[in-house]
Amino acid sequence: MSNNLLKGKRGIIFGALDSNSIAWITAERVFEEGGTFVLTNAPVAMRMGQINELAKKTNATVIPADATSIEDLENLITKSMEILGGKLDFVLHSIGMSINVRKGKSYTDQNYDWTHKGLDVSAMSFHRVMQTLYKNDAMNEWGSIVALSYMAAQRVFPDYNDMADNKAFLESVARSFGYFFGKDKNVRVNTISQSPTPTTAGKGVKGFDGFIKYADKMSPLGNATAMDCANYTITLFSDLTKRVTLQNLYNDGGFSNMGVSDSIMDMIENS
Repeated sequence: MSNNLLKGKRGIIFGALDSNSIAWITAERVFEEGGTFVLTNAPVAMRMGQINELAKKTNATVIPADATSIEDLENLITKSMEILGGKLDFVLHSIGMSINVRKGKSYTDQNYDWTHKGLDVSAMSFHRVMQTLYKNDAMNEWGSIVALSYMAAQRVFPDYNDMADNKAFLESVARSFGYFFGKDKNVRVNTISQSPTPTTAGKGVKGFDGFIKYADKMSPLGNATAMDCANYTITLFSDLTKRVTLQNLYNDGGFSNMGVSDSIMDMIENS
């Protein structure tokens, strides 16, 4: 159901890969709410996904961009403003990658070249995106920038590996750059700490199936779905949240405030 919350607003959505992606579902919801946007992903990721299918469905233009490249980001932002007809109102950063996780390296046996690459793609890219937006004065006043995070930034989830460090860095960048974006340009910057979600990247984490069941039993409202995250993001892109900034916002069914649940205690006592 559409409420036209984003009618007349324009932006960029990073990271849509396939229909399992939170960015993909968010793009569909933005379109339903009246927003227009450019879709972007790294050229290598675009070869693996179906982003052109999403673009056709949402009347969006696709501009390939490596978020670790200032040159690519400059081109992306300049062309996006030309295509969309003005400055941007929203940006979604939904980018994350760990070669150590993908290759099965444990946290105590890192390949540091891979660690550095993962940090660059997953977190430093957020600083690059915002710095490029900031220097080009590409955001409209009261615009909104959102990045997707996970609670491993604050708590230990052993198999989440170096992605936990990446997310902690990401959240710090959101607060630090968010201060300058707010003070100088009245632009909001927030992160959403989402429940474990069966995206293509999420399912690559060791033990994911067990953990998603655990989180669901721990959370009083159950796990937040990708659609729940998309809807939450819509509210942050809308004018309804004009004074919400520098926040890491949990969208996790209450998991982040739980110590233990009856369901988990029953499992332990009956095991």
